Amino acid sequence: MDSAQVDAYLRRIGVERPELPTADALRELHLGHLRSVPFENLSIHLGEEILLEEDRLVDKVVGAGRGGFCYEVNGAFGALLGALGYEVALLAGRVFNEDRLGVPYDHMALRVRAVDGSVWLADVGFGAHSHLPLAFEERGEQVDPGGVFRIAEVGEAGEVAEAGDLDVLRDGTPEYRLEVRPRALGDFVAGAWWHRTSPASHFTRSLVCSRVTEDGGRVTLSGRRLKVTRGDGAVEERELARDGEVLAAYREWFGIVLDRVPVVRGAERQGATG
Repeated sequence: MDSAQVDAYLRRIGVERPELPTADALRELHLGHLRSVPFENLSIHLGEEILLEEDRLVDKVVGAGRGGFCYEVNGAFGALLGALGYEVALLAGRVFNEDRLGVPYDHMALRVRAVDGSVWLADVGFGAHSHLPLAFEERGEQVDPGGVFRIAEVGEAGEVAEAGDLDVLRDGTPEYRLEVRPRALGDFVAGAWWHRTSPASHFTRSLVCSRVTEDGGRVTLSGRRLKVTRGDGAVEERELARDGEVLAAYREWFGIVLDRVPVVRGAERQGATG
C-alpha cells in the first residue's frame, strides 16, 4: 500500500494516522474498522468475484466502500497495519461448529506486534467478537465490550492437538482454534473457495451484513430482517417487506449502495418488490 492508499483507508475508518505503531493506536484502528467496515457475504450472492490479492481486498474496502468475510476484511486490515509499521502475521483458524471444528483455513485472524513489543490478536472478521484487540500472550480472562474473552492453550484438558494451537473463547464458549504458524494470503484461497461455493458453508446458505455501532451496540441485516442492538442492550427488529426498504437499509446503515437486493443462491425470491 502506498501513502495515498493508507490515507484513504484511514479516512474510511475515521482514524487519524498514528505517529507510531503503538498498542493504543491499534485499539483505535481496530474499533474504527469494526464501526465502519461491515462483516458481510454479499459478494457470494451477488455473483461477484472474490480474489485474495492485497490490492483487490483494499480496493473493495476503500474504493468500493464495502466489507467482506474474514479473509477479505482481515486481509485488508492486515495490509493497512503493515503499512503503518506493525509486524503482522496471518494466522489460520478453524471455527467450532457445535462439537466439531470446521475445515482447514476456515478462518483468518491477525497476530500483531506493536512498537513496544506487545503482541495482540486482531480480528475484525468474525462478526460479533471482541471490539478491541486481545493480548495474545495473556491466558487469563480479558474483559471487552463484546464479552469476556480468553486465549487458551489447547490441551489444557488433556486434548490432543498440534503443539502451540490456541483456542479463543468468548464468555466461556470456544469460538475458533488458531494455529500459531504464520501463513501467506494465498494459503487461504482454498478455504475461501469452500466457503463461497460449498452447500455446507453457512455463507452460501444465508445473507449477513453486520457492524458495531457508535454506541457499542450492533446492527445486522440478515436477508430482509434488520436487527439493531443498542449499547444499553435494547433490541429492535423488523422485517423489511419491500426491496426499496432493503436497499435503503444497506445504504443508510452500512454505506453500501446496491442496484439490486442480494438473494441467497438457489432460493426463490420472496416478498414484494419496490
